[in-house]
Amino acid sequence: MSLRLSLIQMDIQWHDRPANHATARRLALKAKEAGADVVVLPEMFATGFSMETAITGEPLTGETPAFLRSLASELGMAVVGGFALQRGRETPQNVALVVDPLGNDTALYAKIHRIALLEEDLHYAPGTLPVPCDLNGLPSACFICYDLRFPELFRCVADACSLVLVIASWPSPRQMHWDLLLRARAVENQCYVAGVNRVGHGGGHDFTGGSVVLDPLGECLAQAGDREAVITATIDPERVREVRKSFPFLKDRQPRLFALAGGLDDPSA
Repeated sequence: MSLRLSLIQMDIQWHDRPANHATARRLALKAKEAGADVVVLPEMFATGFSMETAITGEPLTGETPAFLRSLASELGMAVVGGFALQRGRETPQNVALVVDPLGNDTALYAKIHRIALLEEDLHYAPGTLPVPCDLNGLPSACFICYDLRFPELFRCVADACSLVLVIASWPSPRQMHWDLLLRARAVENQCYVAGVNRVGHGGGHDFTGGSVVLDPLGECLAQAGDREAVITATIDPERVREVRKSFPFLKDRQPRLFALAGGLDDPSA
């Protein structure tokens, strides 16, 4: 069964949860008007991609996850959004929460790859595994920003998923990489890939959006520019089946090479 997917590309106000929740709700209402079944918000949309974990961190009962649940139940849509999860005294994690249209949590993914270039590895603990989920009956997965640079992560879910989401705060200087890598992940895994980025300025970085929905051949179904926007596209799992049947490339993978890769660095191997 197909679904209508909306990506919310928003200008995130630095460390201002109330303002960002209000913006997210306003744009989610536009998505509802466009007939969306699922709405997706950027990485750490409530605070910005900040290393000040005393400000960003919140529990699963915190303001932002509570907001995601209330938004989902209020609008009758599945909602996906990112925040910094604080569990007791443990180092927080950069996570994506998936909430169903009734306001129930259905998946929680913690970002596996932390970008040392921006010192994320010093402030946030890594996740360990992908977390496939069900989005209104569609098998899906959600990754976060820097994960996009690691194709093996997407390969892990290719057989199980028709749609992969990437929520991000991807800086302007590497915008070309965002555009290129999203398309590559769609083409090589023959699935829909939807990437939602932020716009504006925060934490000393500029962000120019480029949120996009790509089909299993890498064709663009909807794309945003460099300003706040809501883009919507239809995701049809039958299209994934058609592409994989017409171009059965995935069956020619050689998974054994992943097991061998670790030994290539060993002089004795």
